[in-house]
Amino acid sequence: MGDPGRDNAIRPAGETNELARRIGISRPSESYRSRLTDSCGEPPGEPDEVDVARAQEYALLAVLLARAPDAGLLERIARLHGDGTPLGVVHSALAQAANEASADSVAREFFDLFIGVGRGELLPYGSYYLTGFLNERPLARLREDLRALGIERVETHCEPEDHAAILCEIMAGLIGGQFPAQVEAQRQIFEKHLAPWIGRFFADMTVADAADFYRHVGTVGNRFIEVEREAFALPG
Repeated sequence: MGDPGRDNAIRPAGETNELARRIGISRPSESYRSRLTDSCGEPPGEPDEVDVARAQEYALLAVLLARAPDAGLLERIARLHGDGTPLGVVHSALAQAANEASADSVAREFFDLFIGVGRGELLPYGSYYLTGFLNERPLARLREDLRALGIERVETHCEPEDHAAILCEIMAGLIGGQFPAQVEAQRQIFEKHLAPWIGRFFADMTVADAADFYRHVGTVGNRFIEVEREAFALPG
C-alpha cells in the first residue's frame, strides 16, 4: 500500500513564484513524527513564498529519493516548466526526462542505483559519504540534534535518519512548519548534516552508470543545494 504523503506528491500550489506555481508538494509523509519538547521553541509563523518553494523543492527530492516514481508522478513532473534561471533550466530538463521515461524503466534504474543485488551503485547515506562506513558517528550526531528538536524515527521505518531522502524530508518539514522549531534549526541541520556531503551525492548521481532519468534528479539536487549553501552563507 502506497504512502499518501508520497503517492500524491505533486499538486497545484497556487499563484506564488515560478517553482511554487509549478510544483506543489503535499505535507511530508508520516515516516517521521515530531514531539514537542521544551527545547523546540515556538512554532514559526506562516512561511513566505520563498520558503514555500524551498520546502516544495526538498519534498520533491525526498519523494524521488525514497522510491521510484510511478506513472502518475512522472506525468505530473513532465508538466513542470522552469524559467530562465539556472534552477529553472534544470527543472525543465527534468520535466523532459520524465516525459520520455516509462515507470518500468525508472523503477529498474532506481533499483540499480539505490538497491541493487547486494548493494546499489550509490549509497545515499551521510555516514557513508563522510566516513566510508554506514551507521557511524555522523548518524549519532544527527540523531542527537533531531532529538533536541523533538524529531524521532517511527519504529516501523527501517532507513537510518542520514538517508538523503529523510534529510530532505526533515528540511521540508522544518521550513514548512510541520516540525515546530526555531528558524535557526534549518541552518543547523543543513550546515551540519547536509552541506558536508549531499552535494557530492547528487554530483555522483549525475555521472552514475545506471542513471538516466535520475541523472536529471541529481542535477536538480546539486543545483538546489548550491542555492541553499549560498543563501545560508549570507549574513543573517
